[in-house]
Amino acid sequence: MRQRQLIALLPVAMLVGCVTTPPEEDPVQIKLNELEARLARIERVMSNQSLVEMAQRVDATQNDMRNLRGRIEELENATEGLRKQQRDLYADLDQRIAQLGTTVGGAAAGDTGAAPSEQAAYSQAFDALKSANYPAAITGFRNFLNTYPSSELAENAAYWLGEAYYVTRDYANAAAAFASVVERWPNSRKAPDALLKLGYTQFEQKRFAEARATLTDVVQKYPDTDVARLAQERLRRIPADAR
Repeated sequence: MRQRQLIALLPVAMLVGCVTTPPEEDPVQIKLNELEARLARIERVMSNQSLVEMAQRVDATQNDMRNLRGRIEELENATEGLRKQQRDLYADLDQRIAQLGTTVGGAAAGDTGAAPSEQAAYSQAFDALKSANYPAAITGFRNFLNTYPSSELAENAAYWLGEAYYVTRDYANAAAAFASVVERWPNSRKAPDALLKLGYTQFEQKRFAEARATLTDVVQKYPDTDVARLAQERLRRIPADAR
């Protein structure tokens, strides 16, 4: 009887054993899980690397933009400097024409010793200069000096010839014209202006040592004058190490 009971309970015990023993994990599923974990790690690394590269590209672009802005500012400053130089050049010429034009014209008209043709030749060249017709002014003043070298207006003609050359950036001929005024008429009222503009011309030619000497001469010869003040301003623009 007892034996039959044990035999009857055996299937139940086997069933209970099957329920309490955990099933073995599928090796294929384990491998898949490992692969998925590795793939996730790789994706995170790649994502981080992409962010780093993107940040590096942004930094490089920003650096390029900063360099570009700096270059633009340099070009703008250089352009403004050239514009200021041109404005100063024309303002200086216009001021001198306005200040001296009436006086010179009156002297030419009131000079009873000058022939009408002499007055007409000078006035024509001077009118061309005032109207900014510089080629005509240059031709007119050169012809005047060749035809009337001893005229009382010759020093004015030589000076304005230099101004016309200076405005057209023909610095070699401008220097020659201004120097002729200083040499031939050292005590004339045009001599201070001519000496100043000779220094300006030498500066534009980058003959800095000569420009420094000429402009210093202006300051020493004509102290406390407008030409001395202008000479000092231009002296400050000469590079300290210029020779």
